[in-house]
Amino acid sequence: MSERKLAVIGAGTMGTGLATLAVGHGLGVVLVDDSAEARDRAAGVVRQNLRMAQMLGKLPGGAPLDELLALEADPKAAAGADAVVECVVERPGTKAEVLAAVSAAVGPGTPLLTNTSAIPVDELATAAVRPADVLGAHFMNPPYLIEGVEVVRGPRTAPGVLERALDLLTALGRKPVVVGDGPGFVVNRVLQRMINEAAAIVQEGLATPEEVDALFTSCLGHRTGPLATGDLIGLDNVVDTLHVLHERTGDDGYRPCRLLLEKVEQGRFGRKTGSGFHAYGTGIA
Repeated sequence: MSERKLAVIGAGTMGTGLATLAVGHGLGVVLVDDSAEARDRAAGVVRQNLRMAQMLGKLPGGAPLDELLALEADPKAAAGADAVVECVVERPGTKAEVLAAVSAAVGPGTPLLTNTSAIPVDELATAAVRPADVLGAHFMNPPYLIEGVEVVRGPRTAPGVLERALDLLTALGRKPVVVGDGPGFVVNRVLQRMINEAAAIVQEGLATPEEVDALFTSCLGHRTGPLATGDLIGLDNVVDTLHVLHERTGDDGYRPCRLLLEKVEQGRFGRKTGSGFHAYGTGIA
């Protein structure tokens, strides 16, 4: 697949995870981020992710990272890419700005996949030069380990663009499921309410985080439970997504509870900071 090129915009947790997935399958990646600090650490993160994924048998070995991964600061570097995945912060204005810039850099019919957690795809597509090229691809974290991808077909997404995006995801060993557009789509419309309610239960003193998650894993067969899942997503991302859902639905079930907001204010985002609802051995105690 090395003759194909994927542009990934944003070198955070999800962006480096997607770069890992693509490089691991022999696909050339240009990873774009305007932060020099993010670019400086990205190659090391991708290398570490590759080792882990290969040890777990989730990616084939032997990917020549230095040949397949390029790091750039300007979205114009996406020119010539076969597809683009935008995975910047879950803020409508920021995502719209990125989609506007990158859509001007690539050719017509290039799939522009937004990895939004909850913002309606058609809302973001309005910012693109060609709204028909925009669709959603909600990857789970980490994307190189979790095969499922929630693909969101916007009302203006061209059928050919959707087909090309699905071909790419299949080539990357993912299992896409296509759904319609709307706030939160399917996964987060259900999941974020569950995380919020679980946090409210802890806030009320009805159960500890460990007890909540133990009930979900032992009684319902969940792998981690809602609060450990929130820690994996990042509680800052959970709060951003809940704000989007609350603003667009008016449903108070999506209003972030006080305990979630406090965790974020304290910098306790979950696994990436070492502490959220559970402790992970590093970061904030």
